[in-house]
Amino acid sequence: MNDRIFQSNYLRDAMVEWRHDFHRHPEQGFAEHRTAEIVANVLEGTGIVVHRGVGGTGVVGVLRRGDSKKSLGLRADMDALEITELNTFDHRSQHEGQMHACGHDGHTAMLLGAAKHLAKTGDFNGTVYFIFQPAEEHGRGALAMMEDGLFDRFPVDAIYAMHNFPSLPTGSFAMKPGPIMACEDNFEIKIIGKGTHAALPHRGVDPVVIASEIVLALQSIVSRSVDPIENAVVSVTEFLTDGIRNVLPNQVTLKGDTRSFGPSMQNHIEQKMERIVRGICAAHGAEYQFQYSREFAATINTPAETQIAADIAADVTGPENVNAACMPIMASEDFGFMLQKKPGCYVLIGNGGEGPGGCGLHNPSYDFNDEILTTGADFWSRLVETELSTKG
Repeated sequence: MNDRIFQSNYLRDAMVEWRHDFHRHPEQGFAEHRTAEIVANVLEGTGIVVHRGVGGTGVVGVLRRGDSKKSLGLRADMDALEITELNTFDHRSQHEGQMHACGHDGHTAMLLGAAKHLAKTGDFNGTVYFIFQPAEEHGRGALAMMEDGLFDRFPVDAIYAMHNFPSLPTGSFAMKPGPIMACEDNFEIKIIGKGTHAALPHRGVDPVVIASEIVLALQSIVSRSVDPIENAVVSVTEFLTDGIRNVLPNQVTLKGDTRSFGPSMQNHIEQKMERIVRGICAAHGAEYQFQYSREFAATINTPAETQIAADIAADVTGPENVNAACMPIMASEDFGFMLQKKPGCYVLIGNGGEGPGGCGLHNPSYDFNDEILTTGADFWSRLVETELSTKG
């Protein structure tokens, strides 16, 4: 860290209190009723105009100053995960089987802190839209808010989002122009064979053997049909049968996940995958059913907004703590859908490699690092005051 003084330091205790409360009471996608109500009440308490129920449980706060037509959207996600928490600290989850294992409790608290600061002392000319989004984890929340008229009702010029990242040093920043997070596609392959007694395999069509061939063959999509310079992942994550110990099953279902950075690669993977499945099933006399769905869009930052974010981050934490050309990540984020409609930037903030949050995201021992609450809130505040400057 550095010796810079954060504008939002006086709100640290409030942000920690909000964050710990959200962590104790995690809510999954489109069920964030308690979280959304707290967010709305805090915003209203600062004089910010609040719109509830946007896209289900989403909340949008509107703060206007001056006469400028310029506007910014700042987005935080609110939902938790279906994971049983292993932590034993006082603010551990009180809801069995649910926890904030991705830091959305911290994202919400940081943006609330920035909103409260800007409402109290913010020096800017224009409109800020504080967007608190539901249901990011399963890729439905951004689309739900957009389908509910998010950008028609709240016409932002550009939009920004921030996510903590455990492997980055505490309070550092990373971003890049272009693709920073991958799109996610899901597939389901059902192999329909002919069940028989395990002692008489010649009388059936064994879908287990066929499915096993398919699992191995799918790995050739990336290794042998994708340019090594390109990025793609194909993973089979479930292998399900309707058989028992001494019976060859009638069916095997393979489910899985693919990652890439754009429609052309998505199309290539889908077409290659079905060709492999069709060929192997035909060779064994089996039938198949194939489904392929696009779940998350790639998160693609626009160059101008990425440079703006990098400059603000350098002002907040020092240029030596900012990587403005980080490597892309194969994980996915539904903020990508918003970036298909508006220019903007998805920013990573370091959660630290040791201590709180040192383990990976989606881990039952994860926790958001409270040390970065003021850093994140200050980033948001300085972004608004710089881009909506009263001098512009």
